[in-house]
Amino acid sequence: MTTVGIIGAGNIGSALAKGFAQNGYDVVIANSRGPETLSDLVAEVGSRARAATAQEAAEAGEIVVVTVPLKAIDDLPVAPLAGKTVLDTNNYYFERDGRIAELDEKKTTTSEMLQQRLPDSVVVKAFNHIPAADILTDGAPAGSENRRALATSADTDEAVALVTRIYDEFGFDTVNVGPLSESWRVERDQPAYVVRQNADELTQNLARAER
Repeated sequence: MTTVGIIGAGNIGSALAKGFAQNGYDVVIANSRGPETLSDLVAEVGSRARAATAQEAAEAGEIVVVTVPLKAIDDLPVAPLAGKTVLDTNNYYFERDGRIAELDEKKTTTSEMLQQRLPDSVVVKAFNHIPAADILTDGAPAGSENRRALATSADTDEAVALVTRIYDEFGFDTVNVGPLSESWRVERDQPAYVVRQNADELTQNLARAER
């Protein structure tokens, strides 16, 4: 059985922990305050989940989700994530993260920043433009009319294929944005951000994005 490590137990991390467990994955989840603070969440997720430190979640996960504030990525464990696919849910909120000149000047993307932090991992954008509350409630079976679509972005086809499979398990179609350098198209303040859209609509919104 595949184990997913989740680093970050906020709204997105908590929803993903429940969703992965419901889809048959084992889940190891961590936050910045320590495993003992996650007992309620683990009880809610069920027997497939356990709480851990970030280091332990990174070590245990065959796939690892990083869902921490952008300002906290420098605190991530690097070595245990080497060789693994890392799902990046992050967005840049200067109100929370402070001003980051490279992002303000459109010289990089949040996912490229994470890839730079984790040079031996494969970073792939996932679940960054859907409200947490929709993750477990808005999915639909494959082939459903007007099925919601989510975007992904990675520098490898294998990472895109992995997220495509995961999205389908959660009930969503996938639109591939392309390499990490194009992931800005689905970030904050862009037409595709936190809007419910099917694959055609998402494709159109990605094309309308302006940097």
